[in-house]
Amino acid sequence: MATEDKIHRLNKADTQQGLAGLQTMAALGVPYAMLLYERFLGRPFAGHRDSVSELVGDSLESAIEEVLTTAGISFRKTKRAERIAGFDQTPDFIIPSEFNPKVIIEAKITEDDGTARDKVTRIQHLATLSAAGKPEDEPNYEVIACIGGRGFGVRREDMKKLLLATRGKVFTAQTLDRMVDCTKLSGFRTR
Repeated sequence: MATEDKIHRLNKADTQQGLAGLQTMAALGVPYAMLLYERFLGRPFAGHRDSVSELVGDSLESAIEEVLTTAGISFRKTKRAERIAGFDQTPDFIIPSEFNPKVIIEAKITEDDGTARDKVTRIQHLATLSAAGKPEDEPNYEVIACIGGRGFGVRREDMKKLLLATRGKVFTAQTLDRMVDCTKLSGFRTR
């Protein structure tokens, strides 16, 4: 449910009234301005959305950097599309370094459940890599998820998978202040 200051993605001229609304719009014609959203424009709209999504995600990553820096924790923040040996999918943060990964942090803000599902799958894969060749209670590194946005609240089953893959180490912008104390990051604190 969208709050007063937001518009729900389904609150559009052709979806508000269901089939009856669609039939009315087809009979009356639709002004171009009413069609400026992804379903009709496809890639141009998605291209714009993609171009700003990194800016949105940067706010969460900056908050994570601030938490780690404040605690005096050494970390490696990876770049987009960077390749790191030992990882077929490069994580967002590696603590203390890619040469000795002990904690991995994945961060994502999304308003779309498909993108959230993709991130959950990515985190599950990192957890599987961590457990490879180790007893279940002693993974190679701890996997932490920092998430935000409506996309993660849509599918309860995906949240369950995320909680299981991270062993409960899931944080939001509102709970980042607890991330160091509630994870293996506490062992890397120098301040």
